[in-house]
Amino acid sequence: MATQKPERFDQVDWSELSRSGRFDLSINTIGMLVTSLPIVLLGLYDWRFIGDRTDTFEMIGLSRNLESLDYFFLFTLLLFFWYLVLPLYQNPRMTMYYWKEFRRNRPAVVSLIWLGIVFVGGLFGPLVMSAPEQDILIGHQPPVYLTVDAANVATCVGDIVNGQCQGTWEYPLGTTRGGKSVFTSIVYGMTISMQIAFITTTIVAAIGISFGTVSAYAGGWVDEILMRFVDIVLSFPTLLMFLLILYIYGAGLGMFILVFSLFAWGGTARYVRSKSLSVSEEEYIKASRISGASTYQVIRRHVVPNTASSIITQLTLLIPGFLLAEAQLAFLGIGDSDIPSWGQLISAGRSDLAFAPWIVLAPGIVLFLTILAFNFLGDALLDALNPEAEAENE
Repeated sequence: MATQKPERFDQVDWSELSRSGRFDLSINTIGMLVTSLPIVLLGLYDWRFIGDRTDTFEMIGLSRNLESLDYFFLFTLLLFFWYLVLPLYQNPRMTMYYWKEFRRNRPAVVSLIWLGIVFVGGLFGPLVMSAPEQDILIGHQPPVYLTVDAANVATCVGDIVNGQCQGTWEYPLGTTRGGKSVFTSIVYGMTISMQIAFITTTIVAAIGISFGTVSAYAGGWVDEILMRFVDIVLSFPTLLMFLLILYIYGAGLGMFILVFSLFAWGGTARYVRSKSLSVSEEEYIKASRISGASTYQVIRRHVVPNTASSIITQLTLLIPGFLLAEAQLAFLGIGDSDIPSWGQLISAGRSDLAFAPWIVLAPGIVLFLTILAFNFLGDALLDALNPEAEAENE
């Protein structure tokens, strides 16, 4: 085996690959299917045998209930692991090259660390912390090392010195008017932000990549119809549709994710189409076709791998827009007030800015840093994964 010469490009039997390898499953796909099966079975069990008022894991003594959005979130996490994280391990040489290019951007490295904290906090925080509970008697507690006039709090948890209520480590970032811990609310808000980031990106990627690839390779009247449909999607007033659905079906995080992702894939479709058309003009694509490769094989083995880096970067830069849109709608009072998102927390503290600014500042700073981190990360990924774009800019 050590002396076996690698197969030359012009000796590949594409007809044999077409007969036997069209639907071969990779180890990543097999792993995705195997790990998704327990989630599907748990979802079916939850839907069929467990009532709405019963916790999903009550049978093992855990008071944790999974909603439909939670199952979808877990599914997107599996996609992220099997098709983004694991390939980095499977290709260590390319991973080291990408990391070498990426770490040249110091702000992006810091941003990656911050997003890692947000990801871990959003994933495991709700498992180790109880949901923020309302207690009006401990409302407006100041953050640790800060003080507030004792007249503004019903009961001071810390010490009262010279008429000032002192903050304590029990509520490190203080409490809201209703007595909810700001720190706990921020941690639970990390989960909401991660759900928005992963689920919307998955939906946008699935629709945008499908439309863009089909449009690029079908051409003719198919390309014309699909691109005109994309024009309609891009010009449609998403906020108006969201308000209409909100009026009919009510507010909810799932509805927000569904509406905004269904009307945000147009730009991705155009981008994928342009990249696919660009890659299809490369010499190795033409050589593959001459050697007998089908359109499916060209797309799977050459087009998708060579456009994936640009698509990942483009999708990363979409996430801040979704997070900011949710925060803006929540601040305006449009949405589900029961969702512990950063936007809802900012909205809850806007009337108390005069004497309790921490209610707005703490989640506002976290939201700002997260959006900034995604922007830095997207720019760094563009330089690391797609150096041609950097060269063109120079």
